[in-house]
Order: sequence, then structure tokens, then C-alpha cells
Amino acid sequence: MSHPGKFLRSAILCYVTDRKDLASEDNHQNRALLKRIAIAAAAGVDWIQVREKDLSAKELCSLTGDAVAQTKKINERGGRASRILVNERLDVARSEHAGGVHLGEHSLPVHDVCKWLAASPNLGERDKFLVGVSCHSVQAAASAARGGADYIFFGPVFATPSKAPFGAPQGLQRLAEACGCVSIPVLAIGGITVDNASDCVAAGAGGIAAIRLFQDAENLASVVTELRVKLAH
Repeated sequence: MSHPGKFLRSAILCYVTDRKDLASEDNHQNRALLKRIAIAAAAGVDWIQVREKDLSAKELCSLTGDAVAQTKKINERGGRASRILVNERLDVARSEHAGGVHLGEHSLPVHDVCKWLAASPNLGERDKFLVGVSCHSVQAAASAARGGADYIFFGPVFATPSKAPFGAPQGLQRLAEACGCVSIPVLAIGGITVDNASDCVAAGAGGIAAIRLFQDAENLASVVTELRVKLAH
């Protein structure tokens, strides 16, 4: 079940992390990633999904905890509030007080996750914790929404190396179909750029998610500002 109060009125911008692609002079990828997360939060990126599948549970807990603490400090200084999401690891997301968990299409069933959260002792926190699902078909999007997802990633919309394993690009038409069959936010992912982001929102997307768009930008604050302007029209 979605909770409308959780979402911003403007298009949602989500940075999906990939520390292996970050240049780090001292080879400390986690440190380099935390620095990039801080830049993203300060620039006004709404959500930051920690997607580091190769880390152990202990390493991921440490990284997530640091990211949550770091963004909290930035948010307290009056910036736009950034939410940390954890890819697939519900246990890590909850233990480190992240803002949500993002499930793969073939990971934990979204219905079971939502049912467990609803039955948890901290029931009052459910409205503060998001459950999202990656979907690669219109049918999967509809199923995730029925299962109780708060939002969906749909893609790949455009061609991109990181999403090549998920098949050919879905295109804007299928994105529009996915957006039209659910009442929760759909974030377009896969080959998203400053130039095509507005096409995704015009197709009905509630926002965009990307790795390189946010991670490789030399001036991320400028990129976010440009996106805000383009996605507001």
C-alpha cells in the first residue's frame, strides 16, 4: 500500500551507487563513495540507493550507517532532505535506520516484505520506510503495486551498459504503459540523461533513477538544478 505523504510533489531524483566506477587515489572505494553521497545529498538529490552487492553484511552495514549519519547532518543544515535506500538487504536497511529497501524483481517478494513490516513492533514507522521494486515489464509493475510496493523502478528505458543484462530497452511507450497501470510513483531508469529525463516524466514517470548521471557529474549541483527546471515543465 502506498503512502502519498511520503513523496515529494516534484519529480523524484534518485542516485543509484556503484563505487567500483569511482576513481579513488588511495583506492578506498567506500570512502570515495561516501564523499559522492555527501555531494549528492548537498546538491539536493532526493533518494540515494546504496547498491553495492559485493559487500558483506558487515561492510554494507558500516557503509549504510555512515551514509545515513552523513545525510542526516546535511539535512539538519537546512538542505533538501535526502533518503538512503538499501538495495535488497532489508535487514541492513532496518538495522541502520535507512529510509527504505529496494528489491530486485527476483529477490524477496514485496508482499512478504510489506506484510512483515506491517506486523513489526514499530508499526508507526511504516509511513517513514519505503519499499521499492525493480520491474522490467508492465506485468511486473502491476504485480509489484498489488503486492504493496511504494514505488517502482521501470527500465531499462534507454540503452545503457549497466542494464544490458535485462534485455533491450523498454522505450517510452512501455514506460507510459507501466505508469498508467499503477497508482504509485514509477521512476524511469536506464540510459537517463539531462536531455531525455523530461521525456520520461512526460510519459508519466514520477521521477528518474540513474548511476552515471549523478555519479560522473563534475558539478552535480548544476545538473540537479537543470533537471529541476526541465522536469517542472
